[in-house]
Amino acid sequence: MSVKNFKSQFQNSRCSRAMTFESESMGNGNPEEETHQAEGKTVAVNGKADISAKQEANGKYDRPRKRFTWQEIQRHNQKEDQWLVIDRKVYNVTDWANRHPGGHRVLNHYAGQDATDVFRAMHDHLDIVQLYQKPLLIGELDPGEPSQEKNKNAQLVEDFQALRKSLEAMKMFDINLGFFFLHFCQIIILETLAWLTVYHLGTSWPVTIFISIILAISQAQSFLLQHDLGHISISKKLKWKHLMQRLVMSNFKGLSIDWWNHRHFQHHVKTNIYPKDPDVDAGALFLLGKTHAVKFGKKKIKYINYEKQHLYFCMVAVPFFVPVYFNMSSIYFMYLHWCWVDIAWVASFYIRNLITFGPFYGIFGTMLLILLVKLLESPWLAYITQMSHIPMEMNEEKNEHWFSTQVIATCNAEQSFFNDWFTGHLNFQIEHHLFPTMPRHNYHKVAPLVKSLCAKHGLQYVNKPLLKAFGDIARALKKSGALWAEAYYET
Repeated sequence: MSVKNFKSQFQNSRCSRAMTFESESMGNGNPEEETHQAEGKTVAVNGKADISAKQEANGKYDRPRKRFTWQEIQRHNQKEDQWLVIDRKVYNVTDWANRHPGGHRVLNHYAGQDATDVFRAMHDHLDIVQLYQKPLLIGELDPGEPSQEKNKNAQLVEDFQALRKSLEAMKMFDINLGFFFLHFCQIIILETLAWLTVYHLGTSWPVTIFISIILAISQAQSFLLQHDLGHISISKKLKWKHLMQRLVMSNFKGLSIDWWNHRHFQHHVKTNIYPKDPDVDAGALFLLGKTHAVKFGKKKIKYINYEKQHLYFCMVAVPFFVPVYFNMSSIYFMYLHWCWVDIAWVASFYIRNLITFGPFYGIFGTMLLILLVKLLESPWLAYITQMSHIPMEMNEEKNEHWFSTQVIATCNAEQSFFNDWFTGHLNFQIEHHLFPTMPRHNYHKVAPLVKSLCAKHGLQYVNKPLLKAFGDIARALKKSGALWAEAYYET
């Protein structure tokens, strides 16, 4: 994908420009200040002579740069004043934040911090990204300063970066297209089988329940496949990835990809960090972790009896996780940000189902069928998405190392053919969070290396049976509820 094409795509979509990582780039988007030749990797800035982007990336092009201490950088951590560090270079991203393809919040979450490892984890196509970083560069760390904040373990930083380089050399980021093609085929086969069953056997209750189960499997697998697409772990061609994610998430499932990417990437960059991770900010409905529960208790806040939250999670939240929470959040996001492309794609889901099943069930019956399918799918997605995070440690911002924050905030479920398929390899949540752009079929290969690094630095690598992982969700919620009650009722 050329930089010229990227820039055109970036400027033409207001919603995608503000909310998704699909372009994988940084820059000010000002055509008067930058011109690019993607194939030749050359750049002309402010009328200066062309400079090889690769030479600059390798440090062969030198120019005087202002030098900063960590104390200076950490002062620039506000929404209206955001600096961050990548590979010892200091960037002012304040004006760029609102145009960042991943949304402004992910940059604000790392303002005043070293973002080297998270930057590498979340971005592919670094040759393109580096072109867009250049106008934001304001200096570098003083030679006497460490490469990361002084509270971080320098040896752990070095070891993790060495591990990533080793995995790249082992080609663990290479994609097996045949693997993902088979997963896509299973979705098409299940959708086709459901239609053929109704066509030949009619619309009796046994048939309706049977096809609802088939379609629920298709829906869950579509969600897991679009998750791969969102992380660019299926195709490195951004236009192709973007189109496929819209097809799988919006046309097959009826959900907005901009809504999903916007919140999901925040979850990845600050996992289980309250309130930066939107997945642990459950508002007044649930209290997750120790800190949040105790804080609510001490402030005498009681919207609901949180001692019972583990019960209403199972009885209310689980069945309505997809049909209510996912769908309402997606619709609200599209309305709030006027995502017209997303709206059209989501509408195609309902149109397709009305064309497919409308002749048999009618309009009202087809909508009830969609609701039934989502109700069946909901427990599946609720448990596999929550099992790896709710039982783990949750904190407010401590600005710890990328590796350690991901390991303490995630856990794995044991590997088996069924577990891998059922969870879409999210049973390897630790590896997924450390290397989000890695294709999931390689997680089991890198897991022993990650486990070894955890052991070296005294970090617990949690791997548990799948059913225990499911049960730990309710146990963790019950524990948080008890902590709230203890703080709430103390005199």
